[in-house]
Amino acid sequence: MTTPATALQLRTLVRRSGELEVALHEVPVPEPGPDQVLVRVEATPINPSDLALLFAFADPGSLQASGSAARPVLTARIPERAMKALAGRVDQPLPVGNEGAGTVVAAGASPAAQALLGKTVAMVGGAMYAQYRCIAARDCLPLPPGASAADGASCFVNPLTALGMVETMRREGHRALVHTAAASNLGQMLNRICLHDGIALVNIVRRPEQAAILRDAGAKHVCSTASPDFPAELTGALAETGATIAFDAIGGGRLATQILSCMEAALLRQGGDYSRYGTPTHKQVYLYGMLDTAPTEIVRNFGMAWGVGGWLLFPFLQRIGMADTLKLRQRVAAELKTTFASHYTRTVSLAEALTPQAVAVYAKRATGEKVLIDPRLS
Repeated sequence: MTTPATALQLRTLVRRSGELEVALHEVPVPEPGPDQVLVRVEATPINPSDLALLFAFADPGSLQASGSAARPVLTARIPERAMKALAGRVDQPLPVGNEGAGTVVAAGASPAAQALLGKTVAMVGGAMYAQYRCIAARDCLPLPPGASAADGASCFVNPLTALGMVETMRREGHRALVHTAAASNLGQMLNRICLHDGIALVNIVRRPEQAAILRDAGAKHVCSTASPDFPAELTGALAETGATIAFDAIGGGRLATQILSCMEAALLRQGGDYSRYGTPTHKQVYLYGMLDTAPTEIVRNFGMAWGVGGWLLFPFLQRIGMADTLKLRQRVAAELKTTFASHYTRTVSLAEALTPQAVAVYAKRATGEKVLIDPRLS
Protein backbone atom coordinates (compact mmCIF):
# COMPACT_ATOMS: atom_id res chain seq x y z
CA MET A 1 0.00 0.00 0.00
CA THR A 2 1.03 3.60 -0.51
CA THR A 3 1.89 5.39 2.71
CA PRO A 4 1.51 9.15 3.10
CA ALA A 5 4.50 11.47 3.31
CA THR A 6 3.29 12.90 6.62
CA ALA A 7 0.95 11.79 9.40
CA LEU A 8 -0.36 12.95 12.76
CA GLN A 9 1.42 12.37 16.06
CA LEU A 10 0.30 13.49 19.52
CA ARG A 11 2.98 15.43 21.42
CA THR A 12 3.26 17.06 24.82
CA LEU A 13 5.29 20.19 25.49
CA VAL A 14 6.38 21.86 28.72
CA ARG A 15 7.20 25.51 28.10
CA ARG A 16 9.76 27.39 30.17
CA SER A 17 6.92 29.69 31.19
CA GLY A 18 5.29 26.83 33.11
CA GLU A 19 2.59 26.11 30.54
CA LEU A 20 1.74 22.63 29.27
CA GLU A 21 0.61 22.22 25.67
CA VAL A 22 -0.71 18.95 24.21
CA ALA A 23 -1.46 18.96 20.48
CA LEU A 24 -1.36 16.99 17.25
CA HIS A 25 1.70 17.54 15.04
CA GLU A 26 2.20 16.77 11.37
CA VAL A 27 5.38 14.69 11.16
CA PRO A 28 7.21 12.89 8.32
CA VAL A 29 6.48 9.19 7.85
CA PRO A 30 9.93 7.55 7.78
CA GLU A 31 11.17 4.76 5.57
CA PRO A 32 12.03 1.71 7.69
CA GLY A 33 15.69 0.80 8.03
CA PRO A 34 17.00 -2.75 7.36
CA ASP A 35 15.83 -4.13 10.73
CA GLN A 36 12.74 -1.93 11.10
CA VAL A 37 9.08 -2.05 10.12
CA LEU A 38 6.51 0.67 9.53
CA VAL A 39 3.25 -0.01 11.34
CA ARG A 40 -0.10 1.65 10.71
CA VAL A 41 -1.26 2.15 14.30
CA GLU A 42 -4.81 0.89 14.81
CA ALA A 43 -5.10 0.70 18.60
CA THR A 44 -3.12 2.20 21.47
CA PRO A 45 -4.25 2.38 25.12
CA ILE A 46 -4.05 5.30 27.53
CA ASN A 47 -2.28 3.70 30.46
CA PRO A 48 -1.69 5.31 33.87
CA SER A 49 2.02 5.11 33.03
CA ASP A 50 1.42 7.43 30.06
CA LEU A 51 -0.31 10.16 32.03
CA ALA A 52 2.73 11.63 33.81
CA LEU A 53 4.44 12.26 30.47
CA LEU A 54 1.22 13.41 28.83
CA PHE A 55 0.15 15.95 31.44
CA ALA A 56 3.45 16.67 33.27
CA PHE A 57 1.82 17.17 36.69
CA ALA A 58 -0.19 20.11 35.34
CA ASP A 59 -3.06 21.51 37.40
CA PRO A 60 -6.21 19.79 36.03
CA GLY A 61 -8.34 22.73 37.13
CA SER A 62 -6.46 25.00 34.73
CA LEU A 63 -7.06 22.84 31.63
CA GLN A 64 -8.16 24.87 28.58
CA ALA A 65 -9.18 23.61 25.13
CA SER A 66 -8.60 25.53 21.91
CA GLY A 67 -7.88 24.86 18.24
CA SER A 68 -10.33 23.07 15.96
CA ALA A 69 -12.23 19.78 16.18
CA ALA A 70 -9.68 18.17 13.85
CA ARG A 71 -6.62 19.76 15.46
CA PRO A 72 -7.43 20.45 19.11
CA VAL A 73 -4.96 21.93 21.57
CA LEU A 74 -4.99 21.48 25.35
CA THR A 75 -3.12 23.85 27.65
CA ALA A 76 -2.73 23.95 31.42
CA ARG A 77 -0.59 25.54 34.09
CA ILE A 78 2.17 23.52 35.76
CA PRO A 79 2.72 24.28 39.47
CA GLU A 80 6.05 25.97 40.09
CA ARG A 81 7.09 23.22 42.52
CA ALA A 82 6.86 20.68 39.67
CA MET A 83 8.96 22.59 37.15
CA LYS A 84 12.30 21.60 38.72
CA ALA A 85 11.54 17.91 38.15
CA LEU A 86 10.58 18.69 34.53
CA ALA A 87 13.71 20.69 33.68
CA GLY A 88 15.05 17.97 31.39
CA ARG A 89 12.08 18.17 29.02
CA VAL A 90 11.47 21.95 28.87
CA ASP A 91 10.71 23.28 25.36
CA GLN A 92 10.89 19.79 23.81
CA PRO A 93 7.68 18.46 22.20
CA LEU A 94 7.68 14.80 23.21
CA PRO A 95 5.67 11.95 21.64
CA VAL A 96 3.50 9.84 23.96
CA GLY A 97 2.19 6.28 24.16
CA ASN A 98 4.09 3.30 25.56
CA GLU A 99 2.46 0.55 23.51
CA GLY A 100 0.09 -0.14 20.65
CA ALA A 101 -0.79 -2.46 17.80
CA GLY A 102 -1.46 -2.29 14.09
CA THR A 103 -0.60 -3.61 10.64
CA VAL A 104 2.92 -3.71 9.22
CA VAL A 105 2.70 -1.80 5.92
CA ALA A 106 6.41 -1.61 5.03
CA ALA A 107 9.49 -3.49 6.12
CA GLY A 108 13.26 -3.27 5.88
CA ALA A 109 15.42 -5.77 4.05
CA SER A 110 16.34 -8.05 6.97
CA PRO A 111 14.60 -11.45 7.21
CA ALA A 112 13.15 -10.56 10.63
CA ALA A 113 11.57 -7.39 9.27
CA GLN A 114 10.30 -8.99 6.05
CA ALA A 115 8.68 -11.80 8.04
CA LEU A 116 6.36 -9.23 9.66
CA LEU A 117 5.15 -7.55 6.45
CA GLY A 118 1.35 -7.53 6.30
CA LYS A 119 0.95 -8.96 9.81
CA THR A 120 -0.90 -7.51 12.77
CA VAL A 121 1.63 -6.86 15.52
CA ALA A 122 1.77 -5.42 19.00
CA MET A 123 4.55 -2.93 19.74
CA VAL A 124 6.36 -1.37 22.68
CA GLY A 125 8.75 1.55 22.61
CA GLY A 126 6.93 4.86 22.98
CA ALA A 127 5.47 7.36 20.47
CA MET A 128 2.40 5.17 19.80
CA TYR A 129 -0.18 7.99 19.83
CA ALA A 130 0.36 8.42 16.12
CA GLN A 131 -1.01 7.26 12.80
CA TYR A 132 2.23 5.47 11.88
CA ARG A 133 5.13 4.13 13.93
CA CYS A 134 8.52 3.05 12.57
CA ILE A 135 10.03 0.56 15.00
CA ALA A 136 12.62 -2.21 15.30
CA ALA A 137 11.31 -5.62 14.31
CA ARG A 138 12.51 -7.04 17.66
CA ASP A 139 10.11 -4.70 19.47
CA CYS A 140 7.10 -6.24 17.70
CA LEU A 141 5.05 -9.23 18.76
CA PRO A 142 3.06 -10.94 15.97
CA LEU A 143 -0.49 -11.49 17.18
CA PRO A 144 -2.05 -14.95 16.90
CA PRO A 145 -4.57 -15.68 14.13
CA GLY A 146 -7.94 -14.08 14.79
CA ALA A 147 -6.57 -11.46 17.17
CA SER A 148 -7.31 -7.84 16.34
CA ALA A 149 -5.15 -4.80 16.97
CA ALA A 150 -7.47 -3.90 19.86
CA ASP A 151 -6.87 -7.37 21.36
CA GLY A 152 -3.12 -6.82 21.26
CA ALA A 153 -2.89 -3.10 22.04
CA SER A 154 -2.28 -3.66 25.75
CA CYS A 155 -0.24 -6.85 25.57
CA PHE A 156 3.06 -5.39 26.75
CA VAL A 157 2.82 -3.00 29.69
CA ASN A 158 0.13 -4.60 31.87
CA PRO A 159 0.78 -8.28 31.04
CA LEU A 160 4.56 -8.04 31.37
CA THR A 161 4.21 -5.98 34.54
CA ALA A 162 1.96 -8.65 36.08
CA LEU A 163 4.28 -11.45 34.98
CA GLY A 164 7.26 -9.41 36.16
CA MET A 165 5.77 -9.15 39.63
CA VAL A 166 5.40 -12.92 39.83
CA GLU A 167 8.92 -13.43 38.47
CA THR A 168 10.35 -10.92 40.98
CA MET A 169 8.57 -12.78 43.78
CA ARG A 170 10.16 -16.05 42.72
CA ARG A 171 13.64 -14.65 42.14
CA GLU A 172 13.71 -12.93 45.53
CA GLY A 173 12.65 -16.05 47.42
CA HIS A 174 9.07 -15.15 48.41
CA ARG A 175 6.17 -17.57 48.02
CA ALA A 176 3.10 -15.31 47.85
CA LEU A 177 2.45 -11.67 47.07
CA VAL A 178 0.29 -8.63 47.76
CA HIS A 179 -1.08 -6.22 45.16
CA THR A 180 -2.84 -2.88 45.66
CA ALA A 181 -5.36 -1.17 43.36
CA ALA A 182 -6.06 -4.80 42.59
CA ALA A 183 -9.31 -4.41 40.62
CA SER A 184 -7.53 -2.59 37.78
CA ASN A 185 -7.02 -4.25 34.39
CA LEU A 186 -3.50 -5.12 35.53
CA GLY A 187 -4.76 -6.39 38.87
CA GLN A 188 -7.32 -8.64 37.25
CA MET A 189 -4.60 -10.04 34.98
CA LEU A 190 -2.39 -10.71 38.00
CA ASN A 191 -5.28 -12.49 39.71
CA ARG A 192 -5.77 -14.73 36.67
CA ILE A 193 -2.04 -15.50 36.51
CA CYS A 194 -1.92 -16.44 40.19
CA LEU A 195 -5.03 -18.60 39.95
CA HIS A 196 -3.57 -20.40 36.92
CA ASP A 197 -0.11 -20.82 38.46
CA GLY A 198 -1.28 -21.75 41.97
CA ILE A 199 0.24 -18.68 43.66
CA ALA A 200 -1.38 -17.18 46.75
CA LEU A 201 -2.31 -13.53 46.15
CA VAL A 202 -3.62 -10.94 48.59
CA ASN A 203 -5.61 -8.27 46.74
CA ILE A 204 -6.06 -4.81 48.29
CA VAL A 205 -8.80 -2.54 46.95
CA ARG A 206 -10.43 0.72 48.02
CA ARG A 207 -14.14 0.00 47.65
CA PRO A 208 -16.53 -2.93 48.23
CA GLU A 209 -17.63 -3.00 44.58
CA GLN A 210 -14.00 -3.51 43.54
CA ALA A 211 -13.74 -6.37 46.00
CA ALA A 212 -16.82 -7.93 44.40
CA ILE A 213 -15.20 -7.80 40.94
CA LEU A 214 -12.23 -9.81 42.17
CA ARG A 215 -14.24 -12.30 44.23
CA ASP A 216 -16.48 -12.95 41.21
CA ALA A 217 -13.28 -13.69 39.28
CA GLY A 218 -12.22 -16.31 41.81
CA ALA A 219 -9.93 -14.30 44.09
CA LYS A 220 -9.72 -15.83 47.56
CA HIS A 221 -8.06 -13.03 49.53
CA VAL A 222 -9.49 -9.54 49.01
CA CYS A 223 -9.11 -6.76 51.59
CA SER A 224 -10.72 -3.33 51.30
CA THR A 225 -9.09 -0.29 52.87
CA ALA A 226 -12.63 1.04 53.37
CA SER A 227 -13.32 -1.68 55.95
CA PRO A 228 -12.96 -0.61 59.61
CA ASP A 229 -11.32 -4.00 60.20
CA PHE A 230 -8.83 -3.61 57.31
CA PRO A 231 -5.64 -4.15 59.40
CA ALA A 232 -7.01 -7.30 61.04
CA GLU A 233 -8.35 -8.63 57.73
CA LEU A 234 -5.05 -7.96 55.96
CA THR A 235 -3.04 -9.58 58.77
CA GLY A 236 -5.25 -12.66 58.56
CA ALA A 237 -4.80 -12.95 54.80
CA LEU A 238 -1.03 -12.52 55.14
CA ALA A 239 -0.84 -15.15 57.87
CA GLU A 240 -2.76 -17.62 55.72
CA THR A 241 -0.77 -17.00 52.53
CA GLY A 242 2.68 -16.23 53.92
CA ALA A 243 2.98 -13.23 51.55
CA THR A 244 6.08 -11.14 52.31
CA ILE A 245 6.37 -9.09 49.10
CA ALA A 246 3.94 -6.42 47.89
CA PHE A 247 3.56 -4.30 44.75
CA ASP A 248 1.89 -0.99 45.50
CA ALA A 249 0.27 1.14 42.79
CA ILE A 250 -0.87 3.80 45.26
CA GLY A 251 2.53 5.13 46.31
CA GLY A 252 1.54 7.98 48.63
CA GLY A 253 0.26 7.93 52.19
CA ARG A 254 0.67 5.14 54.75
CA LEU A 255 -0.46 2.07 52.82
CA ALA A 256 3.11 0.73 52.45
CA THR A 257 3.56 1.10 56.21
CA GLN A 258 0.28 -0.69 56.86
CA ILE A 259 1.30 -3.59 54.65
CA LEU A 260 4.70 -3.97 56.31
CA SER A 261 3.14 -3.73 59.77
CA CYS A 262 0.59 -6.41 58.95
CA MET A 263 3.29 -8.62 57.44
CA GLU A 264 5.23 -8.36 60.71
CA ALA A 265 2.09 -9.11 62.73
CA ALA A 266 1.38 -12.16 60.56
CA LEU A 267 4.94 -13.44 61.05
CA LEU A 268 4.69 -12.96 64.81
CA ARG A 269 1.75 -15.34 64.84
CA GLN A 270 4.16 -18.11 63.91
CA GLY A 271 5.84 -17.78 67.29
CA GLY A 272 9.57 -18.04 67.84
CA ASP A 273 12.00 -16.27 70.13
CA TYR A 274 11.45 -12.62 70.91
CA SER A 275 13.87 -10.10 69.40
CA ARG A 276 13.80 -6.37 69.83
CA TYR A 277 14.80 -6.20 66.16
CA GLY A 278 11.61 -7.91 65.04
CA THR A 279 11.21 -11.08 63.03
CA PRO A 280 14.18 -12.06 60.80
CA THR A 281 12.07 -12.65 57.66
CA HIS A 282 12.57 -9.93 55.05
CA LYS A 283 9.45 -8.00 54.13
CA GLN A 284 9.45 -6.00 50.88
CA VAL A 285 7.13 -3.39 49.37
CA TYR A 286 7.79 -2.18 45.84
CA LEU A 287 6.14 1.07 44.74
CA TYR A 288 5.34 0.91 41.04
CA GLY A 289 2.63 3.58 40.69
CA MET A 290 1.57 7.03 41.87
CA LEU A 291 -2.21 6.92 42.18
CA ASP A 292 -1.69 8.98 45.33
CA THR A 293 0.92 11.70 44.70
CA ALA A 294 1.26 12.57 48.40
CA PRO A 295 4.54 11.68 50.17
CA THR A 296 5.06 8.05 51.12
CA GLU A 297 4.91 7.88 54.92
CA ILE A 298 6.96 5.18 56.64
CA VAL A 299 6.33 4.58 60.34
CA ARG A 300 8.82 1.99 61.52
CA ASN A 301 6.91 -0.46 63.68
CA PHE A 302 7.77 -3.66 61.80
CA GLY A 303 11.28 -4.59 62.92
CA MET A 304 14.49 -4.24 60.92
CA ALA A 305 14.10 -6.84 58.15
CA TRP A 306 12.26 -4.79 55.57
CA GLY A 307 12.64 -2.74 52.43
CA VAL A 308 10.71 -0.18 50.40
CA GLY A 309 11.82 0.62 46.86
CA GLY A 310 10.73 1.40 43.35
CA TRP A 311 9.92 -1.17 40.66
CA LEU A 312 9.61 -0.43 36.95
CA LEU A 313 8.93 -2.83 34.10
CA PHE A 314 11.63 -1.91 31.61
CA PRO A 315 14.58 -1.96 34.06
CA PHE A 316 13.28 -5.33 35.27
CA LEU A 317 13.25 -6.70 31.70
CA GLN A 318 16.80 -5.45 31.17
CA ARG A 319 17.90 -7.27 34.31
CA ILE A 320 16.44 -10.62 33.33
CA GLY A 321 17.75 -10.44 29.75
CA MET A 322 16.29 -11.02 26.30
CA ALA A 323 15.90 -14.81 26.53
CA ASP A 324 13.72 -14.68 29.65
CA THR A 325 11.84 -11.63 28.33
CA LEU A 326 10.95 -13.57 25.18
CA LYS A 327 9.54 -16.40 27.30
CA LEU A 328 7.22 -13.92 29.05
CA ARG A 329 6.18 -12.39 25.72
CA GLN A 330 5.42 -15.83 24.28
CA ARG A 331 3.13 -16.60 27.20
CA VAL A 332 1.28 -13.33 26.64
CA ALA A 333 0.73 -14.16 22.97
CA ALA A 334 -0.52 -17.65 23.81
CA GLU A 335 -3.03 -16.37 26.40
CA LEU A 336 -3.91 -13.05 24.76
CA LYS A 337 -7.69 -13.51 24.86
CA THR A 338 -7.86 -15.24 28.23
CA THR A 339 -5.36 -14.46 30.99
CA PHE A 340 -4.19 -11.21 29.38
CA ALA A 341 -7.42 -9.87 27.91
CA SER A 342 -7.98 -6.12 28.32
CA HIS A 343 -11.30 -4.29 28.26
CA TYR A 344 -12.01 -0.70 27.26
CA THR A 345 -14.82 1.63 28.20
CA ARG A 346 -14.54 3.66 24.98
CA THR A 347 -12.50 4.10 21.79
CA VAL A 348 -11.56 7.58 20.60
CA SER A 349 -9.63 9.20 17.77
CA LEU A 350 -6.39 11.11 18.31
CA ALA A 351 -8.36 14.36 18.19
CA GLU A 352 -11.06 13.08 20.55
CA ALA A 353 -8.36 12.09 23.06
CA LEU A 354 -7.65 15.81 23.42
CA THR A 355 -11.19 16.82 24.33
CA PRO A 356 -11.96 17.76 27.94
CA GLN A 357 -14.71 15.12 27.97
CA ALA A 358 -12.29 12.29 27.15
CA VAL A 359 -9.62 13.61 29.51
CA ALA A 360 -12.18 13.62 32.33
CA VAL A 361 -12.62 9.87 31.82
CA TYR A 362 -9.07 8.60 31.43
CA ALA A 363 -7.34 11.03 33.79
CA LYS A 364 -9.40 9.59 36.68
CA ARG A 365 -7.62 6.23 36.22
CA ALA A 366 -10.81 4.65 37.50
CA THR A 367 -11.48 0.91 37.55
CA GLY A 368 -13.30 -0.21 34.40
CA GLU A 369 -12.79 3.06 32.49
CA LYS A 370 -9.77 2.31 30.30
CA VAL A 371 -9.68 4.28 27.04
CA LEU A 372 -8.31 3.09 23.69
CA ILE A 373 -7.13 5.38 20.86
CA ASP A 374 -7.70 4.31 17.25
CA PRO A 375 -5.65 6.76 15.13
CA ARG A 376 -7.53 5.72 11.97
CA LEU A 377 -10.71 7.40 13.25
CA SER A 378 -11.42 10.95 12.10
